Amino acid sequence: MMRLSSKERATLRAEAHRLTATVHVGHHGVTDAVRQSLDDDLRTHELVKIQFTKTADVTVKDAANDLAKAIGADVVQVIGRTATLFRENPELEKKEASPPWRR
Repeated sequence: MMRLSSKERATLRAEAHRLTATVHVGHHGVTDAVRQSLDDDLRTHELVKIQFTKTADVTVKDAANDLAKAIGADVVQVIGRTATLFRENPELEKKEASPPWRR
């Protein structure tokens, strides 16, 4: 897990604004399936939004931090019941014009 600078975090927050949540945490909380799904999404997109349902039996901030620690990612932001995580993938083909989470 790398530490993001405040400037990097701000840039990622701006990018995350237009993303839709691709990982959803239901009333079962953070399961292995959720971790695997998040890991897969981070491998291909680097920046991923997670939506927690109202019935999720976890606090969003704690769950986001636990998930980030478990899969080696950084929490970019937590707003309400949505968390955004980032993990750089050096193997991902970089296009100068657009970062991978824009595709």
